[in-house]
This record gives sequence, structure tokens and C-alpha cells, in this order.
Amino acid sequence: MRAKNAKSAPSARPPALARLPALDLLRGFVAVGRRMSVTLAAQDLFLTQSAVSRQVAALEAAIGVPLLQRHHRAITFTPAGRQLFDTADAALNAIAHCVQQVRQAGAERPVTISASVGVTGLWLLPRLTQLQAALPDVEVRLSADNRLNDLHREDIDLAIRYCPAPDAPADAEPLFGETIAPVAHPDLALAALNSARSLRGVHLLELDDAAHPQLGWQHWLAQRGLAGARPAGVLHFNQYDQVIQAALAGQGVALGRLELLRRQRDQGLLRIIPAKASPAPLAHAYWLLHAAQAPRPAVTRVAQWIREQAAAGREAGEAGQTA
Repeated sequence: MRAKNAKSAPSARPPALARLPALDLLRGFVAVGRRMSVTLAAQDLFLTQSAVSRQVAALEAAIGVPLLQRHHRAITFTPAGRQLFDTADAALNAIAHCVQQVRQAGAERPVTISASVGVTGLWLLPRLTQLQAALPDVEVRLSADNRLNDLHREDIDLAIRYCPAPDAPADAEPLFGETIAPVAHPDLALAALNSARSLRGVHLLELDDAAHPQLGWQHWLAQRGLAGARPAGVLHFNQYDQVIQAALAGQGVALGRLELLRRQRDQGLLRIIPAKASPAPLAHAYWLLHAAQAPRPAVTRVAQWIREQAAAGREAGEAGQTA
């Protein structure tokens, strides 16, 4: 006869946990469910589309029921998929929030700043030495990405965003506007770009960015009545910092975003080529975003440093307008 107070020996591994699918499979499924797109889910997870598709297929095989219905250009949940997604999404959110709290309590984590590849390379990186001197006790991490990151989900503290004022979040802080002007290495010795003739012997350095036509030569020339001009050639790039590197190497003329190029101009590495002024003000500007309404002290100090650097650099745009 077994004593009333006797306790059964605990199992080494709870059966319920042993039967759960792997966390990576659930994470891949939840990422697809949040976006209803394998392509966008793959971007969020920094994986390939085929890897995410395999994760979902493996989860369906492990559970034994279909979770998604694949159509020609769309994905929908099966009833079982909707039930699992609602529970798994809430559970992964709770785990992520708990992990973040534990991480913050365990150690002072770096202040993560997110910005586009161009802003990171041309504006933040040249100022890192100053940042380290001003805040030697603060560890900083830069995240260069042209995607619009989810600050909370991707553990980002501060972000510098480039957009028109109507598209900026309500709590975004304006840092500086944008001034566009042709720039080139002084060795090219270009006098001006104000006529079709002045462009004949010039190689233009072009950023291929359909989302921002105001940064392209076609838009710039058309605004100044020079749409029919024929330059000596056009070199195309898919990142703005590549455009500027080519200009620094003397390979042609770039459309300079002057607020990002103050250092290069101050050092005499690039000079503004005189040209007709823009007939209309530029709508885009640069904004500072906070992930938290009550940020950590280290984040507050880095944000203030960014504000001070932005204020000091506004004169570059003003100088460009009068050049």
C-alpha cells in the first residue's frame, strides 16, 4: 500500500515539452503569419525564402495538419493554423518581452542606433571618435539597414529616419533638412553645371533608388530645364555611400546630400559645383525616433549627442544654398 504523503519521482523531461515542435519552426510560422508573406517574413528573420518555407513545412509535418493555404499570390490560414498562430504569437511576444527584461536587468546593454546605409556610413561613422570621447562609458552599436525596422521587435533604441514631414511619426524629432547640390573632387576642376554644354564632358554618378527620385539626376536635370542634356556617361550604384566613394575617387559628379557631407567638404575632398538653384524646396528631412517613451539614461545621453551633432551640421545646408 502506498503512503498518502508519498510523492512520485519527477520525470527527467516533461512529456509535454518533449512533444513540442522546435522553437525555430514556431518562430518561422509566426513570422509568416504576422506578414502573411514568406518573402517579408524571410526579411524579418534574415533568412532566405526557401529556409522559411522549409520551417513552415517542417512544422506542419511535426503537427500532422496543414497550417497555411497557399494560393497563387496569397497565403491564408487554415482553421488549425489560425488557432496555433494566435497562441504562438502571444507566447513568443511574452517570451521576447521577458528576455528583454532579463537582459536589461543582467547587464547594461549597448545603445543601438539604426539608420540607412548611407546615413550610417557618411554621417554616423565619421563621428564615432567624437561620440566615444564624449561618452566613454557608453557602448554603442550601429545597425545599418535600408529597411524600416521595427524598433521594439529588433531591440533598437534610437533610429534616424529619412522621410517627408507628413510621413514622420508623431513623436519624431526633426534633426536637419536636406540640401541637394552637385559635388565632385576638386581635381576635376569643374566650373559649373548650368547648361547642356557644361554637361557634355561630365560623368554623372547615379543612385538607383526608385523610392526617392529626388536623389536622381533625371529629376535634378528636369527641374532645371536640362532634361535633354547628354553627359559623357553615367555610372550607376545601388547605395548612396558608393556614389560618394566614387566622387571622392574623382570618377564623376554626384548629387551631394550636403548635410551628410560636411566632413568631406570641410576637408577639401569634395567641392560644390555651382548650378541653378532648386525651383522648389525639398520635402524630405532627417528625424530622430525613440523606441521607448522612458529610455535608459545611456540612451538619453546618446540622443542628446545626436541632437548636438545635427545642430552643428545644419550650417552645411545653409552654406550649400548660397554656394
